[in-house]
Amino acid sequence: MTGLPLAQAWAKSSHSGADGTFEPDLALELTACAQNLALRSGPATAAWSYDAKVLKGDAASVRAHPDSTLGPTLHMRRGQKVRIDFVNELDQPSIVNWHGLHVPADMMGLPRYEVAPGRRYRYEFQVNDRAGTYWYHAMAAGHTPEQVYFGLAGLLIVSDDEEAALPLPRGEYDLPIVLQDRSWGQDNQLHYLPGTGPAASRKPQAGNGSTGEGGMMGGREMTGGMMSGNMGSMMTRMMGFFGDSIFVNGRPTQPLELATHAYRLHVLNASNARTYKLAWKDGRPLTVIATDGGLLREPAHKPYVMLTPGQRVELWADFSGDAVDSDLTLMSESFNSMMNMGDMMSGSGLMGMMGGMMGGGNRMGAPSLPDGAAFPILTVRIAHKVENTLKLPAHLSNLERLRVQDAANPHNPRSFHVTMGHMQWGFNGHSFKMGAVAPDEVVRLGTTEVWEFINSPMMAHAIHLHGLQFQVLERSGSSRSADVTGGYADEGWLDTMLVMPGERVKIIMRFADFTGLYAYQCHMLEHAAAGLMRDYEVRASHASA
Repeated sequence: MTGLPLAQAWAKSSHSGADGTFEPDLALELTACAQNLALRSGPATAAWSYDAKVLKGDAASVRAHPDSTLGPTLHMRRGQKVRIDFVNELDQPSIVNWHGLHVPADMMGLPRYEVAPGRRYRYEFQVNDRAGTYWYHAMAAGHTPEQVYFGLAGLLIVSDDEEAALPLPRGEYDLPIVLQDRSWGQDNQLHYLPGTGPAASRKPQAGNGSTGEGGMMGGREMTGGMMSGNMGSMMTRMMGFFGDSIFVNGRPTQPLELATHAYRLHVLNASNARTYKLAWKDGRPLTVIATDGGLLREPAHKPYVMLTPGQRVELWADFSGDAVDSDLTLMSESFNSMMNMGDMMSGSGLMGMMGGMMGGGNRMGAPSLPDGAAFPILTVRIAHKVENTLKLPAHLSNLERLRVQDAANPHNPRSFHVTMGHMQWGFNGHSFKMGAVAPDEVVRLGTTEVWEFINSPMMAHAIHLHGLQFQVLERSGSSRSADVTGGYADEGWLDTMLVMPGERVKIIMRFADFTGLYAYQCHMLEHAAAGLMRDYEVRASHASA
């Protein structure tokens, strides 16, 4: 099953996979294009959007979100064979990354496979994953944060027989809650960095862009971005973007009118860099029924939930005991900020250096809604009364736990330190370079391994592994995370995890089914674009080193 970057004449081609025999159960066409959206009163807002249409299969597999920057929600079933033809109608290269899915490397949607404007890419894969909340978003060398910010992201919901047998909320009681922070500029336009977005003038780039030296930091990103912009732009590129307006499901937040019923909330943090500390304002606990990779063994009740960029959590929210016309507020509570700007500005390293360049910290252009601040996310308004017959199941799934004793390295985990040097993030001193793999980034197919991520004391990171799910074994080492540890949802399968400053996290995973180059990264997208992303290679067990 080989990915195909194809010319516009592709539509006349009869190719249907590496061996010509792939017959999909579901075939979609997914187009990235520019749109003008009515997001609030006044001029339309320029954005990038995904448009999807079903070519074969159930029409309900695609559910659009009109007048929204959020891409359509895609619905798939475990075991289903899927073909997706991505059409790039942007004026810059792009590709679609299937975040959380276990697929062949050339189906993952990494920057090496990006296609130029006017080109296509064909995905063909079988859905191997458990029922759960996954998502898809743009990836491109030098453009990922920009493309996701301006709208190229959407949910992907997988179902299976185990999940379908449970008495979970469905239909109108099964809701997406996709969180993003954005900032408004002039004339109702979204503000990110100067010269970015669909309203900016760009020249189409030749070729598919998949061999650019330096990867996400290569080409125009270095010459036209960080090194030539103002210091505020430089700070954003290194530290992450934090907007002052919260969007829910691709629109400025507005009250949700719900009923006295149990709901299943699919919550995705699709922000570029912001971490949310989710909590109900009235103090009721959050009931977690699933994480990135699907259902937990049993519900987990938490006072709050930490959700870092790229993470998903499914919540059981029962409003059957609430009065009609009452309001509930979902908050992001305050926590010890990842940035700690004041402390870091007076110290050494990156922030001290940047403070010196700026002549102190008072002109750094800190966001009006800083990371770790408390703010309301959305209001739930109980609009009408209905009969609720659903009760929270005590048992959700037969969750497999990987065993440390089955790992190839049970007492010697591979260690990955977050590092900073020469204005670039990195792992173990190595920043992203397209296709480069160090000896400690090669693993063997069919093995189970323990990895440990060791964060620097600077700031938190959202560590994401492509192509598989992992389980957290232990956390240690951070003295600054006391106000977040009660909100870690580490009970199930994850593909993304919050690692606080100075924290060490051990995880376990199995490299099954596919060989090839995958990636691991920080999913705070500006951090990845500044080097905090690397490839890892899965080799056949008989392959030479």
